[in-house]
Amino acid sequence: MINIKINGKKIQAEPRSTIIQVADQIGIDIPRFCYHKKLTVAANCRMCLVEVKNFNKPLPACATTVLEGMEVLTKSEFTKDAQKSVMEFLLINHPLDCPICDEAGECDLQDIAVAYGSNKTRYTEEKRVVFDKNIGPLISTDLTRCIQCTRCVRFLKEVGGVMELGLVGRGEHVEISAYVDKAVESELSGNIIDLCPVGALTSKPFRYSARSWELIRRASISTHDSLGSNIEVHLKNNFIKRVIPKENELINECWISDRDRFSYEGLYHKDRLKVPLVKRRGKWVEVGWQEVYAAITKELKKNFKKNNTDSIGLLLSPQSTLEEGFLLKKIADQLKTPHIDYRLSQLDFSSKNNWLGCGIQEIDSLESVLVIGFNMRHEQPLLTHRFRKMVKNNGNIALINAFDDDHLIPISYKVICLPSDYANYLLMILKAIQNKKGTLCSLKSIAELLKNVEPSNTCQKIANNLLKAKNGSAIFLGQQALDLNSTSQLQVLAKLIAEEVNGIVGAIPQHANSVGFDFLGIGSENSNTTNMLKKKRSAYIMMNFDPNYDYRSPELIQSAIKGSQCSIAITPYMSDAFKDFNFILPMTPFTETSGTYINLAKEVQSFKAVSAPFEQARPGWKILRVLANFLALDGFDYDSTEQIKKEIFNTNKNFMSEEVILKNDFNQDELKNKKNMLEVVSVIRAIDSDMIVRRADSLHRSDQNIQNLVLIHPSTLEGLNLKSESKVCIKRGLAKVNLTVSANPKVSPGAIVIFAKQSTTFSLGLGAEPVKVEKVAT
Repeated sequence: MINIKINGKKIQAEPRSTIIQVADQIGIDIPRFCYHKKLTVAANCRMCLVEVKNFNKPLPACATTVLEGMEVLTKSEFTKDAQKSVMEFLLINHPLDCPICDEAGECDLQDIAVAYGSNKTRYTEEKRVVFDKNIGPLISTDLTRCIQCTRCVRFLKEVGGVMELGLVGRGEHVEISAYVDKAVESELSGNIIDLCPVGALTSKPFRYSARSWELIRRASISTHDSLGSNIEVHLKNNFIKRVIPKENELINECWISDRDRFSYEGLYHKDRLKVPLVKRRGKWVEVGWQEVYAAITKELKKNFKKNNTDSIGLLLSPQSTLEEGFLLKKIADQLKTPHIDYRLSQLDFSSKNNWLGCGIQEIDSLESVLVIGFNMRHEQPLLTHRFRKMVKNNGNIALINAFDDDHLIPISYKVICLPSDYANYLLMILKAIQNKKGTLCSLKSIAELLKNVEPSNTCQKIANNLLKAKNGSAIFLGQQALDLNSTSQLQVLAKLIAEEVNGIVGAIPQHANSVGFDFLGIGSENSNTTNMLKKKRSAYIMMNFDPNYDYRSPELIQSAIKGSQCSIAITPYMSDAFKDFNFILPMTPFTETSGTYINLAKEVQSFKAVSAPFEQARPGWKILRVLANFLALDGFDYDSTEQIKKEIFNTNKNFMSEEVILKNDFNQDELKNKKNMLEVVSVIRAIDSDMIVRRADSLHRSDQNIQNLVLIHPSTLEGLNLKSESKVCIKRGLAKVNLTVSANPKVSPGAIVIFAKQSTTFSLGLGAEPVKVEKVAT
């Protein structure tokens, strides 16, 4: 430790820390504009100048490292004069437009000007004007207000992964600009709104809709991915006006993704359900809650008399709360039906324990990582930042994927192959490691396979990197890998590799509560969505998802609904997918209910409603509780989600085992490459992942026309006798979709990339099952 003095107070400081860091730790305020604790030091605003004894000029506190015996004065006349001069300089060209600025009331420049500035100006010349730039539908620019702190520039480069903004010009003519007048496209771009210390960058959807002092601020948890980012929701007149990050160093630090920030617009979409609906004579009729409960109870009991209760199936979204999942499972148990599941996109239901395998912050310090089937920026926009930090800390990433999308991270080694070949390449890596160490596989079936495996050069290099990692290594499976029919085999191979290199093995599920529902034991190898829907059942209850967009096979689920006598949808939104249902109950989204989520790192996070329910919509847990009361089921007398949560954790004492079970029944046939078949890579963009974000208008205003495209490798195109821009018909089952071909060398030969969950492609479903591609006659 280093001994220093600040304002006469003796302090011990960490070596290499700066004056501003030490001052912040002990609660001494030093004004700043360009400094931010998560960004590199720029020292260009000079607002943090302080007096340091034995130096004849003030020093920037953000860039000055503490030294033994240093004495710092932050309140001296010398310091005040320096800061006052800087403040006067910064205000020379700043417009006096606080009354119309969205930043007013929470502006660093306002606050610091009052504390450190003068009450009059000596500047009488004309102020300069900087023309605003259009950098997309999310961020509004007023660049005359800019003080060139460069926080936005540094954030996009260091956290976002690409330098989309920069300083152009010199001296008084310097200004922030987007390169070649391009919109900012980072999926984390909204954070520069929070970072901007003035009103130069503000939220375009929020612009001129409220003043900061009119807003009520409430904490919540984002549900759009499994990270569970902490957010602060701002309301006016019970309507959400904006969302900003709430700092949590272990999870989201002080950032959130654009999906988390701007998705609130979807909460008030025209599709929001206001009242319960009942299908009568082929038309939807609005009814009251008591009437709809009575009608559902009558219909279900009528079906139970004809069949046993085993004929009812229950499906819920993995974005539902832990309490909603628990109550639905409790209803299933009392109705004596095993048919309940949340795994809407999976094919391999023997796959278990799909969690990260370590703490989120531990990723930063890993030395070598291998990821399989993980479309980083789409599946986990903010978690991807952790991998960027890892690479900056001299770590390396290897990737096995079917589509070499731009991850904005330096990737050391890439294997671009068919999804059905992922296991083959993991076998190569395992063989290369065992060759290097001189070990043998303990599982006979895999040991037999390894006899005929010859590692490629790339796989040998990946194996060497994993073996050399002294500060930790990890193998992670992304959501694309978790949705394959060979997921459990990939997990076994990943586990064997991790054991050989003393590393971590884990999964990166996409959905908010996948880990939580594993904890509850919802679904099994035999009781799964596929078995549930393939066999005719008399009744279905489906909760919090769109059957057309969010289930892997719209054809299968719609066929099951048509074949049932009673189908109930509990959903916040109306959709064409519900046209064959009998009842629709309007539930609230996460902002209008309370509940609990368990994120991908097993962090348990509870939250409360931030706004009152919309119209007659009700929280999902209340809908299930009252439905159970109408069905005369026992133990549904809860008054709050806190009571349900208490029962959940009293009932489920053991948090999931951390071990992947190594089975010795490896299926060799499933590892073989599928010849002459085109496998599908379903890319779900971050802004298409769920019902809420798909309805957030601002997130989709910059949509490129990609939903009508299919990406195919040039060599595959040649084999199909097709050219770029050709029109093709893609067939899977009864679904037929016409798309335009785009030649893309980043796609694995033998595969095609389709942007899923689009209005033009949803009928093809999700997953890697092969499809037919035929040229459309013109």
